[in-house]
Amino acid sequence: MPKLFSYGTLQKEQVQLETFGRILKGTKDILSGYQLNMIEITDPEVLRKSGQKYHPVLAFSGNDNHKVEGVLFEVTEEEILQADEYEVDDYKRIETVFKSGNKGFIYVGK
Repeated sequence: MPKLFSYGTLQKEQVQLETFGRILKGTKDILSGYQLNMIEITDPEVLRKSGQKYHPVLAFSGNDNHKVEGVLFEVTEEEILQADEYEVDDYKRIETVFKSGNKGFIYVGK
């Protein structure tokens, strides 16, 4: 089963219910070598779901001292595609390895 790392609005139950139709199960994990920046969201549907004009976005730093805490959720292949729809065009999805040793998908800035 694929895993999806959330460091922002996908941790909100309301966003999960509206995006996936259910509350996701996950475990806390840490991503090394990345920092969080902020991005302005203009997509009206994403603004409505999240209630936030600015969303965090991962930026690769390559510095292992930089860490981002979040939740690694278990999702289906279909839910990965639903997450792709939720994330605006300023993000792209890549696969990486977390502190736990688990693999999962993250959304980074394009």
